[in-house]
Amino acid sequence: MSKEQEIIGIIAGGGQFPLMVAEAARKQGYRVVAVAHIGDTESSLSDKVDEIVWIKLGQLGQLIKALKKGGVSKALMAGTITKKRMFEDIRPDLKGLTVMSKLAIFHDDDILRAVAKELAKQGIEIVSSTSHLPELSAPLGCLTRRGLTGSEEEDVDFGWKVAKELGRLDIGQCVVVRKKAVLALEAIDGTDETILRGGRLAREAAVVVKVSKPDQDLRFDVPCVGLETLRVMSQVKASVLAVEAGKTLMFDRTEMVAYANKEGISIVSR
Repeated sequence: MSKEQEIIGIIAGGGQFPLMVAEAARKQGYRVVAVAHIGDTESSLSDKVDEIVWIKLGQLGQLIKALKKGGVSKALMAGTITKKRMFEDIRPDLKGLTVMSKLAIFHDDDILRAVAKELAKQGIEIVSSTSHLPELSAPLGCLTRRGLTGSEEEDVDFGWKVAKELGRLDIGQCVVVRKKAVLALEAIDGTDETILRGGRLAREAAVVVKVSKPDQDLRFDVPCVGLETLRVMSQVKASVLAVEAGKTLMFDRTEMVAYANKEGISIVSR
């Protein structure tokens, strides 16, 4: 089968990433079949794929049915699911309930690995969400005009260790620190809320560190930052964004750097 005939499935959450993956895959000649989540996925994804099926969170049986009907043997997970909806708006079907009942702990990776395992049983392989857009990976180095001060370097080193430990526990990937004090840890509320919580406590010059988990499975839950991340940081006068090179997706990089330079924010990728 030639690439022009190959089909790629997208299990889509919210944000820009599913749209960008769909565009890139179609440019490469793939037929794109998307399964989108009501309440999370952007409606405009419909315009960027060849087929789309909308499901509710937890409807694993419907997800599998849609992918198989679309002829999908390889799929990727792209975008975010609002974690708070796990307690508010989940509507599992029988297949979803069966998988959930086998989980002792509802950690992100446990859930996603269970879903990937169930899909594999149906002949659908989950592949890395970065495989079609390697140019989105954060490059190594300082990306902005302003580098780090000595104290900011120390805060990044300190925050990095804390963030890795947080990731090891599969709780979150982002921490906010200042003067080697932990001001906020990411939990179910997500990165933006973590930045706001920590930034308000810092008053100014907070250092935001976002890393991948140790042994991160790049098929899902890849750390993401974008222009909106910097806008949130600007609200609380945060001064540094540190991310992990090659394991972080960086959206709108040119716009991010321009905005950071204007606001006096340093972006470093280590």
